[in-house]
Amino acid sequence: MNLRTTSLRATWHGHVTRLLQTLHTWPWLETLKTLRQRFREDRLGVTASSLTFTTLISLVPLVTVMLAIFSAFPMFSSFQGAVEKYFLQTLVPDTIAKPVLGALTQFASKASRLGTVGLVFLLITAIALMLTIDRTLNAIWRVRTPRPIAQRVLLYWAGVTLGPLLLGASLSATSYAFAASKALIGDSSIVSALFGVLVFVLLGLGMASLFRYVPNTSVRWTHAMGGGFFVAIGFELAKRGLGWYLRQIPTYSVVYGAFATLPIFLVWIYLGWVIVLLGAVVAAYAPSLQMRVTRLPDLPGARFQLAVNILRSLSTVRETGTHGYTLTQMSEVLRMDPLQIEPILETLVSLDWAGRLDESGSPRYVLLCDPAVTKVEPLLKQTLLMPSQTLSRFWQQASFSQMTLQAVMDDGVAA
Repeated sequence: MNLRTTSLRATWHGHVTRLLQTLHTWPWLETLKTLRQRFREDRLGVTASSLTFTTLISLVPLVTVMLAIFSAFPMFSSFQGAVEKYFLQTLVPDTIAKPVLGALTQFASKASRLGTVGLVFLLITAIALMLTIDRTLNAIWRVRTPRPIAQRVLLYWAGVTLGPLLLGASLSATSYAFAASKALIGDSSIVSALFGVLVFVLLGLGMASLFRYVPNTSVRWTHAMGGGFFVAIGFELAKRGLGWYLRQIPTYSVVYGAFATLPIFLVWIYLGWVIVLLGAVVAAYAPSLQMRVTRLPDLPGARFQLAVNILRSLSTVRETGTHGYTLTQMSEVLRMDPLQIEPILETLVSLDWAGRLDESGSPRYVLLCDPAVTKVEPLLKQTLLMPSQTLSRFWQQASFSQMTLQAVMDDGVAA
């Protein structure tokens, strides 16, 4: 028993030490620059606006589905209060939480009278929100091929139906445990603080799961957790900041009166999506930030330049007898952002110039083609310049159809 306790302490001490070292050496300034750059170049503000609109029209269908699930299973009726309390305390400032939740519950209760066609339409609206989130996160991770539509719909429908039940069950069990603890401890402030910490952790883990499983690419749990708890911290700060603003400067209440809840709620949804998208950027760019690699400027010919660099690296490593590179190893060799490298690797795989070996852990990429006899023309069409009638003379005079990949790699075009 003592040996086991000592081993557990040593394991946790190692995890805490590595975490503190990572936090100490993390490039915080570069992270802020990346967030600002990606927010501007990826137009995340516009994306957050689109998601705000989609969320607004999807809230009633989502609440309808949740209430229908709770109504279908009477044993889960107590979970509904726990879920509502969770959203009241975590996701929405107190000023607008109760009227918004009351209105949503009222709308959802009326939605059951729409009939089969109306309910199908509501379900399609709810799934549309999930597909929009899927498309947005895949764009942040630079994923070019999403999952099949049937697989995505099945996955998100499972999340919509099972998510509230799991969340309600965990929160109900936790509330019962804390109530029992309160009877023993007697200090309500300690129990409330513990419950607040648990809710914070649940939000962080939920966001981490979103970043881990939604993008159709490999995302490490450590990176997803970093983005997830960035979102949890951001929600807490935004909730407190917006609550303070509404108490100190009641502009919306003065101008809009009883109608003030709607614009405040819209502002809150927009802020929430901005925080979630920034957390996704943190999770997506954590590998490049941690390795301190650079991003290739978005200039003409940049993708072709990177493709030739990748081919040269795969050719070099093949000559040494090593079986290719993983994405992380390729990023370290080229000192380039893995989010820029991965789409080029997928292009090379589609051309059958490179092979993807799905081994345990990260997949490994190997060179399949012979650069000495492989024509460079397919790569030019994919990454640099598509042939057209206007440019036909240019393509003929440049003799791209005769140029080999080895000639491009040897001439230092990618240097």
